[in-house]
Amino acid sequence: MKRPTDHPPVAAPRVGVMLVNLGTPQAPTASAVRTYLAEFLSDRRVVEIPRAVWLPILHGIILRTRPAKSAHAYAQVWTRHGSPLAAITRAQAEALQARMGEGVMVDWAMRYGQPSIPDVLEKMKKAGCERILVAPLYPQFSGATTASVMDRLGEGLAAMRWQPAIRTLPPYYDDPAHIEALRADLSAQLRAMAFVPQVLLLSFHGMPERTLHLGDPYHCQCRKTARLLGEALAGEFPGIRVEISFQSRFGRAKWLEPSTEDTLARLAREGVGQVAIAAPGFSADCVETLEELAIRGREVFEEAGGKEYAVLECLNAGADGMAMIETLVRRELGGWV
Repeated sequence: MKRPTDHPPVAAPRVGVMLVNLGTPQAPTASAVRTYLAEFLSDRRVVEIPRAVWLPILHGIILRTRPAKSAHAYAQVWTRHGSPLAAITRAQAEALQARMGEGVMVDWAMRYGQPSIPDVLEKMKKAGCERILVAPLYPQFSGATTASVMDRLGEGLAAMRWQPAIRTLPPYYDDPAHIEALRADLSAQLRAMAFVPQVLLLSFHGMPERTLHLGDPYHCQCRKTARLLGEALAGEFPGIRVEISFQSRFGRAKWLEPSTEDTLARLAREGVGQVAIAAPGFSADCVETLEELAIRGREVFEEAGGKEYAVLECLNAGADGMAMIETLVRRELGGWV
């Protein structure tokens, strides 16, 4: 196409895929965690308390006391590549790029922290992406996760005069490709363990119970994932009982139950000596799995009398997980590529 000599450069049209995860501080320090928590806990989707009540609590109490404690948790799992969640999400994007080829541009963003959704959106637009699939890596839908990504995406689009066409990846909590990826990956990990667990505990991130009563489908979708996964594993591991729990409670409100810590303590008291725990609501290992489950969860279980305890890895950038992501992405790109 002929353009005037003074016309600015125009990139060739491309299709983009943006993988999105929750977020992480930039460093395992109180200052970096404070910045991250300020953004995370200021989100009206995350904390639905009226602003006049919540903001004084957030800035007057929580951001003064919680960052140091959270920084200690992050420091225990930080790697030479930085935050585990950021490193794994980057690896997932790189692996998907290799699978999709040069015809599609794959990048990654975080809902909170860096790289931000608006920044990556602008980066992809400048690279010529006229059509972009935004893929929140949350299997189950929640207003505090998937819907919040959509809010931030809308803010990014609102600042753009020339916008790309947008598609979004739907929740995939019961998608056969997701259940099969979990089955294959967890089966391999269970077979490689030094002991046979009596119970496989499926731990999902918790949410305030009121979100369920307000119509959020998250609880039901977690339950369905657990049921389908349990059925898929039953034929290969008939002696392992599958249970479900919810972790990461915060504040005084009533949260979804049973809680993971309470369940681990109960199992040990009931005489269950061998437990394996998996987190099928997380697409990548992070502080909630590597510190909360692997370190604190073990302490709770062993202090209550448990003997053998193992935390299974998330799908991460492994072959099973990446095959699943590629399947979902290619399906949603139908007609674009």
